Amino acid sequence: MQKIRKGDLVEVITGKDIGVRGQVLRVDPKKGRVVVEGVNIVRKHQRPQQAGRSQIQPGIIEFEAPIDLSNVMLVCPHTDEPTRVGFRTREDGVKVRVSKKSGQDID
Repeated sequence: MQKIRKGDLVEVITGKDIGVRGQVLRVDPKKGRVVVEGVNIVRKHQRPQQAGRSQIQPGIIEFEAPIDLSNVMLVCPHTDEPTRVGFRTREDGVKVRVSKKSGQDID
C-alpha cells in the first residue's frame, strides 16, 4: 500500500515550488517519483514530426515534470495541514492510511 496515491492533495516541502499545494496526477512507485498538478513546470522545445498522416506541431510545450516522493507531504483532510502517513488495520481486517498529526483515518 502506498502512502501517496493518485488524486491526493499534497504540499511541496522542498525545492523551488515550496509551499505549493496540488493534486497528484501520477505516481511512479518504482522510481519514487510523483507528478503534481501545477508543480515543477518545465518547457520542452519540440520539432515538427510526421506520425503517419498526422503531423505534430512544432513549438514550446509546457508540462509538469515528476518530482521526488520525499519532497511532498500529504495534506490531512481533517486539519488541512501537511502530515506524515501511517497505517492501521481496522477491526474488519482492512488496512487504512492514518494521519500522524490528527490520528484519524484518511481513506
